[in-house]
Amino acid sequence: MRSGHVRLFQGDGTPTPPTPTDTPAEVTQTLFSWLPFHIPTWAADLLASIVVIALAYGVSRLLVRLLGRRVAQQFRRPSLTRTVLRGIRAAVYVFALLTIMGIYGLEIGDIGLSVAVFSAVIGVVVAPIVGSFISGVFLLADQPYEIGDMIELADREQTGFVEDITLRHTKVFTLDNTFLVIPNGSMRDRDVVNYSAEDPRTRLALDVLVTYESDVPEARSLIERAARNVDNVIEGGPNIRVGAARYPAAPTAYINNFADHGVLLTVRYWVTEPYKLLATRSKVQTNVWDALEDVDVEIAYPHSHLYFDETSGEMQVSVENRDRLTGRPPADAARDPERDVPSDAQSSEERDDGEYREG
Repeated sequence: MRSGHVRLFQGDGTPTPPTPTDTPAEVTQTLFSWLPFHIPTWAADLLASIVVIALAYGVSRLLVRLLGRRVAQQFRRPSLTRTVLRGIRAAVYVFALLTIMGIYGLEIGDIGLSVAVFSAVIGVVVAPIVGSFISGVFLLADQPYEIGDMIELADREQTGFVEDITLRHTKVFTLDNTFLVIPNGSMRDRDVVNYSAEDPRTRLALDVLVTYESDVPEARSLIERAARNVDNVIEGGPNIRVGAARYPAAPTAYINNFADHGVLLTVRYWVTEPYKLLATRSKVQTNVWDALEDVDVEIAYPHSHLYFDETSGEMQVSVENRDRLTGRPPADAARDPERDVPSDAQSSEERDDGEYREG
């Protein structure tokens, strides 16, 4: 422990007698002097540190409770509100840390060199963390998503809700009830689809290929009606604005293309809840299938028709090579009665007749 003296000067320039200043250890001993027994210095310092930590914890919670609503009204963004409140809490703990350092007689200048050496040693390890903090600041400033938004990680094909955004990472609860903690540096480098940034309504499309023989106008009407009968689909209303464009709110079927195997119809419809996209798409497809099953509309599929008539020509087929390879007699030899038959192919009756004549 170090002790010092403060030298003061009187009005005529004569120095006053030095007045000793209390060291942190002496201050700690004074705080616990009311106890009926003596406490060692190290125990007194430890108790004082515990008291400071407890006070810091209580004061930080009290400040967050008192200032939380005002901060939320000021920023109107949950992510910024949580960041500011975390900053207030961190400031209280930093002040508590400085107080504890004073209890043990440490000063910032005493540990400056140690901190510099320590930072140089672990700089490589700390660099990614610092990068994540900087990325977190940019995320909070750019506002690509907010707490509570439904996002999709395009490269991983995972969808979930943003649970929390810190300066270092983003927490996402997926629709599969899994929990993702993604560094902000990684989040800035990937494509993120936000389904609920401005408007939670999401437009989906369904392609239906019908044959050229089908009643296309009736097919379009049935498909639109089938989509409207799904609960989560917007049935109609004013046009929905996306940027500078406006789109019909009700399901609408279009002739998309005249394909090789039929007419390609595309129905576009709006879904009110983005986290039910797959279930809604399945219900729409089921309704379309049921609607087209009992009418004069046939869903096309790739197939081919082969026609044979007198103009198709004749195909010459040669079997000589096959007979030569297999060792069988040509087929025309079997049909020609005048052609010589090999001796080994003679019938048993001919051999019997020859033996009878020789006898």
